[in-house]
Amino acid sequence: MRDITTIEKVSLAEKLSSFQDYWSPKIIGELNDSFVKLVKLKGEFVWHHHETEDELFLVVKGSLLMKLKDRDIRVEEGEFIIIPRGVEHLPVAEEEVQVLLLEPKSTLNTGNVVNERTVAELDSI
Repeated sequence: MRDITTIEKVSLAEKLSSFQDYWSPKIIGELNDSFVKLVKLKGEFVWHHHETEDELFLVVKGSLLMKLKDRDIRVEEGEFIIIPRGVEHLPVAEEEVQVLLLEPKSTLNTGNVVNERTVAELDSI
């Protein structure tokens, strides 16, 4: 049984105000075998997929364009999208977008691609 004295609420606004960098997810919690992360996005990321992990993108602030090979999906504030494992995708943020991610702990932000945007070790905030 877990120690209930460690249960705390989390302010997304407070956590989001604590960092400025883009495309660098920050861990804000753990749920089963998944991390709850916050990330700020601006510009275009990289086409990639995740072999074994699904990803949930919940837009906290702004508007996210998720490009897929066959179509584009616009995700607005208060909406989320789940990208199933194996699906090639490209997140694009014309302006700053603040996103909550829910993904397995094994998820590498760039999936099957390793480049300058790959974040191998995540910070907790």
